[in-house]
Amino acid sequence: MQTKRLNLVDTAWLNVETPNAPMQVGGLLTFKMPDDAPADFCERLVAHWRRFSVAHRPWNQRLRTRRLRNVVPEWELLDEIDVDYHFRHSALPSPGGEVELGTLTSRLHSHPIDFEYPPWECHLIEGLENRRFALYLKIHHSLIDGVAGMRLLARAFDGTAQTRDRPPFWAVEPKKRRRRPPEAHRPGLYRAAAQMISGTRDQVTSLSGFAGVVRDMLRAARSGGNAMGLPFAAPSSVLNGRITAPRRYATQLYSLAELKGLAQGAGGTVNDMVLTICGTALRRYLIEIDALPKKALTAGIPVSVRTADSDDEHGNAITFIISTLATDVADTRTRFETIAASTRAAKASLEKLSASAITQYTIALMSPYILSLVSGMAGRTRPVFNVTVSNLPGPRKRLFINGAEMEAFYPTSLVTHGQALNITVHGYADTLGFGFIGCRDSLPSLQHIAVYAGEALDELRQLYGRPAGQQARGETQRKTAPRARAKSGAGGSSKTGRKTTSGQSSAQTGAQTSKKTGGGKQAKTAGRKQAPSRKPDASGRSRKS
Repeated sequence: MQTKRLNLVDTAWLNVETPNAPMQVGGLLTFKMPDDAPADFCERLVAHWRRFSVAHRPWNQRLRTRRLRNVVPEWELLDEIDVDYHFRHSALPSPGGEVELGTLTSRLHSHPIDFEYPPWECHLIEGLENRRFALYLKIHHSLIDGVAGMRLLARAFDGTAQTRDRPPFWAVEPKKRRRRPPEAHRPGLYRAAAQMISGTRDQVTSLSGFAGVVRDMLRAARSGGNAMGLPFAAPSSVLNGRITAPRRYATQLYSLAELKGLAQGAGGTVNDMVLTICGTALRRYLIEIDALPKKALTAGIPVSVRTADSDDEHGNAITFIISTLATDVADTRTRFETIAASTRAAKASLEKLSASAITQYTIALMSPYILSLVSGMAGRTRPVFNVTVSNLPGPRKRLFINGAEMEAFYPTSLVTHGQALNITVHGYADTLGFGFIGCRDSLPSLQHIAVYAGEALDELRQLYGRPAGQQARGETQRKTAPRARAKSGAGGSSKTGRKTTSGQSSAQTGAQTSKKTGGGKQAKTAGRKQAPSRKPDASGRSRKS
C-alpha cells in the first residue's frame, strides 16, 4: 500500500486536535435546481454519486495506524472508500429556511471527524425553499488547506449547465504530476532523513532573509509605531479565552465588484476593505458586550504560498502575516487607512523571503501558539493575535452540478482555545461569501457581528462610493443598496439579493437570538447580556418571545 509522510505543518494540525477544538475546515455551498428538474432531483444525484467508491488523492488518504502515529504520521492511500460514511443525505422540513440550514451546519461542524476513515465528510441537504439544496463539506486541516480544496472542487464541478452525470469530486482523477526521482519514494525514516539532509543547505542560505524580517519586527517594536503588526502585541480579549464544543455560525454575501470599486476609491486593496469591515464589526460587537480592549485588536491573516502552477494540491502551503484591526479608532476612514498601512508593511517584509525562509518564518511565528495548544496553555496566555481573518480566492466562473447552478460559497473554518472566533471570506464568481464561526458559549449573540459587518459596508459606501473630493468625512448620503442583515430566526438579504444564514449548535437548538439595528448607527453598550429571543411568526416577521 502506498504511503505519504505528512510535513511539519500538517502534523501540527493533528497534534493540536481536541474534542472541543477539532481542526476541520470546509464550506457550505448552495445550489438552485434547474427549471426542468424533477421532484426527485436530489435523490437521483445522491444515487449517482454513491456508485463511486474509488477515490483519488487526497480523498482516499487515511491516517496510517501505527506506533508514534502523531510523531511521524503517514497517510496510506486506500483503493476504495466507504461512500455511505463519507457522503450523507439529509433533508430539512420543506420549505427549509436559512435559520434551519445555519443551525444544521453549526451542529455538523461541531462534531470531530473520525480518523478511522479518510478525514472528510460531505452532506447533501435538500428541502431548502425556492427549489434549492446545499452541500456541506468538512475536511480535516491536516489533509488539505482551503486554497487547494477549492481548486479541487472547482475542477470537479461542471462549467456549463448542460453537463450531466459527472462523477463526484472524490472520483475525479487529479492532474498528472511531474515524475519525481526514485529516492523521493523511499519509505519512512530513510526518506525523512534524506529530505532533512538535502534541505540543510537551503535552510542555511535562507537564514539571512528570515533574520531581515526579525529585524523589521524589532525595529517596529522599538519605534512604537503600529504600522507593522507584531506577534504577541495583541491585547487580551473575550476572543482569546478557553472554548467549549458548541458552535454558532453566521454568513454574509457581498458583491466583489462593489468591494473592488470601493477599494480603488480608497486607495487600498479588497483585503483592506475586508479587514476594515471585520474591524468595524468587532468594535461595535465588543462595545455592545462591554468588552472592547483599549488597545487595538490584531488579525492573523493566512497567506497562500502555493504557486498558480503548483503540481501538488494536497497538504498545506500557507504562512501568516499580522495586521492591526484598528478597533481603538472610532472613525471608519482612519481605521481603513491604518489597516492599509499595516498590511502594506507586513507584505513588504514577506516579499523579501525565499520559500525556505518563509517556512522558517511560519514555524517561528506559529510554534509558540501550537505549543500552547499542545500544552493546554492556549486561552490562558497572551495571544499571538486576536482573530484569524482569511480571504481565499475562488473560481471566477459559474459552476454547476447536473445543471443546478451554485449560488454561493460560504466558508466554515476552525476555532481553538485562545481563538474563539474565525472569520473566513471566500470568492466565487462575482461574490464574496463571509463565514463567521465561533464558540457559542464564549461569544454571546455572535450573529450580531455579521449584522454589524453589513452596517460597516454601508459606512464604506458612504465614504468611498463617490469620486474623491466630492464627499467630506462623515457626510451622510443616500444609501446605494439595501443594508445586509444576518439573523438567527430569519434569513437576511445581502447586497447581492441572496439570503444569509445564521445558526448555532447545541443540544437545544430551538432558541435563536437576533437583534435589529438601525443602518449605520453605533451599537449601544449593553453589558454581557443576550439580546431578547425572537421567533418568526406566521408572516415570517420576527417577534419577541
